[in-house]
Parts: sequence; structure tokens; C-alpha cells
Amino acid sequence: MSIPGQRQLAEDFCNLHRTPPILLLPNAWDPMSARIFEAAGFPAVATTSGGLAWALGYQDGEKAPWLEVVAATRRIVDAVKVPVTADIETGYGETPEQVARNVADIIRAGVVGLNIEDGTKRPEQPVRTIDDASARIRAARGAADAEGIRAVINARIDLYLKHVGDEQSRFTETVRRAEAYMTAGADCIFLFGIADVDLIGRLAAAIKAPVNVVGRAGMPGLKALQVAGVARVSIASGASMAVVSLIRRVAEELHEKGEFDVLKSTMTRADAQKLFARE
Repeated sequence: MSIPGQRQLAEDFCNLHRTPPILLLPNAWDPMSARIFEAAGFPAVATTSGGLAWALGYQDGEKAPWLEVVAATRRIVDAVKVPVTADIETGYGETPEQVARNVADIIRAGVVGLNIEDGTKRPEQPVRTIDDASARIRAARGAADAEGIRAVINARIDLYLKHVGDEQSRFTETVRRAEAYMTAGADCIFLFGIADVDLIGRLAAAIKAPVNVVGRAGMPGLKALQVAGVARVSIASGASMAVVSLIRRVAEELHEKGEFDVLKSTMTRADAQKLFARE
């Protein structure tokens, strides 16, 4: 069963993909990061599989136990009022049936969107066949619909990330996969591992669906990406990595110098408490 207001959140999230301005979607890994993003004014929040797994004490790559991932995602959903979409990697299952069960679990946790990627951990076959990947998206769509939630399915294509094929065949195959995934029930196409804005623009023009890319340090900003035809930009594990980089610096300076100026913060305890004040 869907949680109260989940259907409206799903509709709101879907609408954020349809018209400008571009949707900038920050990726949270716990309730605190999600609340900070919400308080900053973001209209929706995503999870990051890496950040969430590390916060739970596991490596990224579906190493965290699924039920722990679901529980952690539910805590993020409960902490915010905006729509939440979940990165569930390849779906945490080898078969479409397993993916469907897991999608039902994560929808029941309150999310209104999810990522599913077509990459694999097998060097001999770095991406799934189109038929296999499409079957998994189709199963995810069926499971979400059965829960009564028109979730936004963001289908990630890993050809560029995995360096599959040459430049021309990679482009053609990406467009072909995008069409197949849309037919299977995807709403958005996630072009992962691409930073070249000209290439992003050519792919966005060829793909008749909203396109998601990852925003990373050194890339052009939102204006350039919107001109290129991008509908949605997420930041993957970028924020979580920036935060743990700061924690590492704090740890190193405390250990090496034994002084406390490194603990200066622009956020007070009262600020943190206020984020979780109950109405």
C-alpha cells in the first residue's frame, strides 16, 4: 500500500521532468543530508547508492543487504516532504521477478522514482542485452503500477561508462537502448559516464525522452546543460564524497596537530536541531 500523499508526490515528481527549468536533483545518503538539501530549496531528493551503502558500513555495488537499504531509504523519505527517488543500482536481483519484488519493497518505503542500470559486474559482458535490460524495466514498471504509484523510472545506460564499442556504435546503441527502455516503461534516460556537453547535446536530440546526466566538478553548469537539451541533472555520490573528504581532513588535522580550529563550522547545533523539529 502507498503511504499518504505518495501518489501526489509521484505526480509532482513526474511534472518536474516535463518543462524547464532543468531539474537539479541532489543525492542524499541519510536523513540529515536529505533535510539539508530540502531546506536549501530543492524540489526533490534522490538517494546515492554509494553514499547510502557507505553510511550503512558496506561497499557500493549492491553489497549492502537489501532490507537495510529499504529501511535506510524509508528514513530518508520520512525526514522530508519533497519527492524522493531511489538509486537501486541493477535492481538487487538476477531475474526480472526478483527486480519486481524489490521495486515493490522500495515503493512501499515511500519513494516515487527509481534508477535501474543496465551495466553488469561481468567483464565478459559489461552490459546486459537489450532484451534482458528491457525485461527488468518492464518488471519494475509493473511492480510500481501494482502498488498504485506512477513512479518515474530512470533507465541508466552504461555503454559510455563501460567503454563498450567504438564512438559511432556506442552512440547508435545508446539511442537504440533508450528507445527500447522507453517502450518497456522507462520515463527518463540516464546517460552515465559522459561529461562532453556536445556529445550530451547530440544524444539528447536523438533521444525522445527526458535525459538525465551527472553533474561533476569541472563540467559546465546548468545553463549549458539545459541548452544541450538535458532535463535532469543528479550529482551521484558527489556530495557524500565531498563530505567524507572534509571528515578525513578533520581526522588528519586532529590526529596530527591535536588542535581544534579544524572543527569550526558554519552550522550550529541549533541549526541541526531545527532541521528535525516536529510540527
